[in-house]
Amino acid sequence: MKPLTNTDLIKTPLILKITAFTLISITFFYLGRHWSNGGYQQLLFFSTPLNSISISPNNDRSFNITPLISLNQSDQPLTDQATTISPPPDESPLPDPNRTFGIIDSDGKMSDDFEAGEFDPDIVENWGNGSEIDSGSKDSRFRAERYELCPVSMREYIPCLDNVKAIKRLKSTEKGERFERHCPEKGDELNCLVPPPIGYRPPIPWPRSRDEVWYSNVPHSRLVEDKGGQNWISKAKDKFMFPGGGTQFIHGADKYLDQISEMVPDIAFGHHTRVVLDVGCGVASFGAYLLSRDVMTMSIAPKDVHENQIQFALERGVPAMVAAFATHRLLYPSQAFELIHCSRCRINWTRDDGILLLEVNRMLRAGGYFAWAAQPVYKHEQVLEEQWEEMLNLTTHLCWELVKKEGYIAIWQKPLNNSCYLSRDAGAKPQLCDSDDDPDNVWYVDLKACISRLPENGYGANVSMWPSRLHTPPDRLQSIQYESFIARKELLKAENKFWSETIAGYVRAWHWKKFKLRNVMDMKAGFGGFAAALIEQGFDCWVLNVVPVSGSNTLPVLYDRGLLGVMHDWCEPFDTYPRTYDLLHAAGLFSVERKRCNMSTIMLEMDRILRPGGRAYIRDSLDVMDELQQIAKVMGWEATVRDTSEGPYASYRILTCDKRLLLP
Repeated sequence: MKPLTNTDLIKTPLILKITAFTLISITFFYLGRHWSNGGYQQLLFFSTPLNSISISPNNDRSFNITPLISLNQSDQPLTDQATTISPPPDESPLPDPNRTFGIIDSDGKMSDDFEAGEFDPDIVENWGNGSEIDSGSKDSRFRAERYELCPVSMREYIPCLDNVKAIKRLKSTEKGERFERHCPEKGDELNCLVPPPIGYRPPIPWPRSRDEVWYSNVPHSRLVEDKGGQNWISKAKDKFMFPGGGTQFIHGADKYLDQISEMVPDIAFGHHTRVVLDVGCGVASFGAYLLSRDVMTMSIAPKDVHENQIQFALERGVPAMVAAFATHRLLYPSQAFELIHCSRCRINWTRDDGILLLEVNRMLRAGGYFAWAAQPVYKHEQVLEEQWEEMLNLTTHLCWELVKKEGYIAIWQKPLNNSCYLSRDAGAKPQLCDSDDDPDNVWYVDLKACISRLPENGYGANVSMWPSRLHTPPDRLQSIQYESFIARKELLKAENKFWSETIAGYVRAWHWKKFKLRNVMDMKAGFGGFAAALIEQGFDCWVLNVVPVSGSNTLPVLYDRGLLGVMHDWCEPFDTYPRTYDLLHAAGLFSVERKRCNMSTIMLEMDRILRPGGRAYIRDSLDVMDELQQIAKVMGWEATVRDTSEGPYASYRILTCDKRLLLP
């Protein structure tokens, strides 16, 4: 027998198998380390009995691999069906790796049908101040030291409305200047995390939140003391209760709305009238009860002696913003609202030649209605009768028609075109605004004591009925200054299609229907495709569509579609209370705004207005993702970078973030 040489030994089948197995094991080991680090999706493990895919946390866990060894030894080849992954045509083929929080029901299944109470311990963190965090990046641009919690006194801080230094420097406050935006100067910007009040709890879900909220989330009882007798609000144990009344409708908003509908049937809530502005809204019961009639109401009030009324509205799940009629235009476009309502809103509409009512006229759609419920309408005291005559005189000069006066409500209608204005005597006041005045230019623009002209082509006056107007390209789409070589209508339809498919993918892959979404903000809204897709999917939420000043002003299109929107500059703070949104959505925002402002400034503002337990979805270019993820981490967020449906080589990524409840 010929003795075995070293060469023959290497060629034996046993040695070849061992060598191949070793090389394969090393390869998979390094691949596993690569894909389980850096915030990317982690290893996939297959469960062949369930034919499903789940994500391994791969962190300090051990696994029983006996079933896998048994399967390998069974000599049964795996079929293509078991080894091939076919991702769905949506934003991510992988389900959400974050836990779904709930309770175990009697069948041992996870259920989210339970009374909102304390936060799950997994999303609560004792944050403390002054410590560092491992950023995972060697890039010096990324902050390694985590942000500190702000002082407790700042728990309801609105930077541009609580700037005491700037307010003290005002030359005059008689016209309400102190209630307008006065943002901190450079160097004084928010640089800490606004803390929640002691005992903060997950908000009561809609629709129950319309009628009750936790006292601990808005721990202020002054409104109960001031307005309890008017059926606004009451306190019962650990909750505030909202009976649905108001100063002029103490018997309930529903009966009040019925009265308005009977007075002017053409208002037709939910059909002709879709978007409403409620001025001096109180706790927003007027808007809250209009929601059941398929009407979206923007409820506004200043941060005055009843400073928490807008905070109550948002905690209830009702659209609202802090805003004041003072010296600047409100941040809404011309012809935005089919109805503008003022019930004891404490505004002198006739001061300064009617400049405030002229602002109402600018925002009121052609043919729209102004409803005024106030003492001058129905009381017969001399001073109040004089105020009524002043109001009649002003509205007549505005060419408004007094359609109906009944009880304590008066309703006027705005004309459909400029013919009445042009037929007035020469020199009649208020004058028409100059032809070069842009009524949609609203960012830090002073009020003007002139009548905003209506478009000669009738744009804005002839919108479709709701709900068909949501998907009908409006006339004003053609007047938007937009950098595009594609026809405007095709562009709107393409945006609708993109977000419809994307949100459908989020629902399938990330189970968005399990999220208790109510207050949603789209930080760069475009034509409103994201909001339209949520409506299409049947989400019981409302969306505030923000149009950044750095892009095209699409606000008129948003309102013509029956959506709510507002102009804003993301280099400055937003006018809302802390902890007021459940979901912040930003698509293509940071790659644009980083040329103008610091990304950490925007992220800190997002943290301020996002509720603990809330989510942020940021879809943007790959070159901003690392920095955004590190900022999110030093704010205490759980942040994960994910591929889009275009795959790992696409130039875009999605950063999904969960905000935790941080305790000092």
